[in-house]
Amino acid sequence: MAGMKIKSKDKCRWDEVSLGEIMLRLDPGDGRVHTTRNFTVWEGGGEYNVARGLRRCFGQRTAVATAFVDNPVGRLLEDCVLQGGVDSRHIKWFPFDGLGIAARNGLNFTEKGFGVRGAVGCSDRGHTAASKLKPGDIDWNQIFKVEGARWFHCGGIFTALSATTPDVAIEAMKCAKANGTITSFDLNYRASLWKEHGGPERAMEVNRELAKYVDVMIGNEEDFTMSLGFEVEGVDKNLSKLDTTGFEKMITEVVKMFPNFQAVATTLRGVKTATINDWSAILYTEGAFYKAQARDNLEIYDRVGGGDSFASGLIYGFLTGKTPQECIEYGAAHGALAMTTPGDTTMATLKEVEKLVGGGSARVDR
Repeated sequence: MAGMKIKSKDKCRWDEVSLGEIMLRLDPGDGRVHTTRNFTVWEGGGEYNVARGLRRCFGQRTAVATAFVDNPVGRLLEDCVLQGGVDSRHIKWFPFDGLGIAARNGLNFTEKGFGVRGAVGCSDRGHTAASKLKPGDIDWNQIFKVEGARWFHCGGIFTALSATTPDVAIEAMKCAKANGTITSFDLNYRASLWKEHGGPERAMEVNRELAKYVDVMIGNEEDFTMSLGFEVEGVDKNLSKLDTTGFEKMITEVVKMFPNFQAVATTLRGVKTATINDWSAILYTEGAFYKAQARDNLEIYDRVGGGDSFASGLIYGFLTGKTPQECIEYGAAHGALAMTTPGDTTMATLKEVEKLVGGGSARVDR
């Protein structure tokens, strides 16, 4: 895209690097967490999902910076990351104390919901290795200066994990900017995470500081309100319809305060039931708004990770020099496809994304 100066592939080892926590997702399938006797295991994490989507669906070279405890559960997480094709060299390993008191690996019990029963998540992530990260633990100069990265992504889930993780994110953002790497941030406000770390006031303080170093900001209405303090009349807080008027007003105000934002994007979701949503997305860049084609009555198998897959499709568009309209279409299409399969991470292919962007149907491919 003309307005965004992205480093060339031949000057960088990585197309994209993510900073964030990765947990094991324990999935009861079609059952409930509190009644099942069997779980399927996936890996997932808001920031990591973006790197994995860029690697598995879009063929980009990605890496993750995070931390695990060195025990069989941590090695299972590593194996999942490796199967996803994301490079693991920048994972910091904490020693296992035998009990998980000093540090542990996080678990996320999530059921996908159905019809009038919404999705339910129950995290078990206290004192995790990623939450123990502090400035200096990750060699950002190695990543951004020596190896080189075209894009860096982080998010509000990681910054809410502990008192030190915001400082790690700021340290990474500053180093990325100093080395010419484009930065993106998904606000991803979670009240349950900020509750023990200063609540909404601290969330706003942290995110307003981080926003100074962000090129591409991603978030929905609640994210912009709770994380950055913006509230504009006309935004549909009940998410009952795909009305962009309020979002456009809000984004206009956001970019006035943060003129460093080269792009702002959000998904648009009209929630009818857990399994039927209206779905679209909107992008603001270079002084104009671009809206993805609306997909009314989108059937959803598992909505978790849909926003992360939107982000990876959007970033892929930027990395490959597509037009703003193409960027938002690739993001929305990838997010829609990711919600048709189980787990947090994408199972879509680039061919499927391109077919959907081009208006293709769900007829059988033979």
